[in-house]
Amino acid sequence: RRSPVPHSLRPPLISSLLVAEQPKNKMSTQQKLRIAFVPEHFASPLLQLAAKDESIELVPCPSGTGQIMSAIKANEVDVAIALTESLIAGIAKKTADFKLVGTYVTSPLNWAVIVGKDSKHQSLGDLRGEKIGISRIGSGSQVMASYMALREGWTDKDGNVEPIQFEVLDTFKNLRDGVNDGRAAAFMWEHFTTKPYLNEVRFIGNVPTPWHSWVVVATPSTTAPSSPLRSILESFLSNLTTSIRSFDAADARASSSKEFIKGHFGYPEEDVKAWLEQVSYPKGEVCEVDRAMVEKTLTTLEAAGVLKAPAEGWNLEDFVDTSVAKLQ
Repeated sequence: RRSPVPHSLRPPLISSLLVAEQPKNKMSTQQKLRIAFVPEHFASPLLQLAAKDESIELVPCPSGTGQIMSAIKANEVDVAIALTESLIAGIAKKTADFKLVGTYVTSPLNWAVIVGKDSKHQSLGDLRGEKIGISRIGSGSQVMASYMALREGWTDKDGNVEPIQFEVLDTFKNLRDGVNDGRAAAFMWEHFTTKPYLNEVRFIGNVPTPWHSWVVVATPSTTAPSSPLRSILESFLSNLTTSIRSFDAADARASSSKEFIKGHFGYPEEDVKAWLEQVSYPKGEVCEVDRAMVEKTLTTLEAAGVLKAPAEGWNLEDFVDTSVAKLQ
């Protein structure tokens, strides 16, 4: 579901950071923790950490959480930072084998609802029964479209969310093209990432997530006590906490963090300031997972028709690896 950084803004800026994380001689024979992430502004504390931590290797997934789950399933990554709703749905549906080990962003994600530049649609109500573009099956763009339908009351007489017709368009560019050439009536994407493309598309509404927007997951082969990656994972979560605190400090938000985002993602200062006013990172440790947040996500995704609870109900330990994370 998630957007790539515009190509013209990406090289060599992000690539220079990824080069910086490559192994030095002393690390060349040591296994590294492979971390899938979406190369967007939310990733700033992770990018800053990767520039100086030789034990991790970042794996960019510009198409978003659907692409990340495919990478996990293919054993291309050990850890991922991605969207809460899609990862929790992925665990419930057994899309790939992983569990939550931490929290990365605690504020909601502001999903914009986007139509073509000359579209007839002017409000969210106009989209009822229309085809919705998504990046991949199981992506945040699909899950959040179902939540939008629930929130907007697009339900039958029994209160069930009406079936939505989805059009899989893969990339952010294809989604933008798709709402202009008629393949889809609308799609959903993060607000600030889409804003540079308002010469191509239009916003007609916003749907914030009712849960923490980004979490950290790891595979069983990474969290196993006998895994050589287990200690690297624990160090990574601790180091990420430190990086977040540095990025999130009030003086950094007003200076170095703001300049980092402007320099590496090319966003105008007014957008960076607006986003920094909205975003919240964990105040405690990254390895803490909020029990109520997981429960609310599951309950809401059930109501939206994304998930169906087993007869015995959900077991939170199926979703959170409590040998690594602190479920609170």
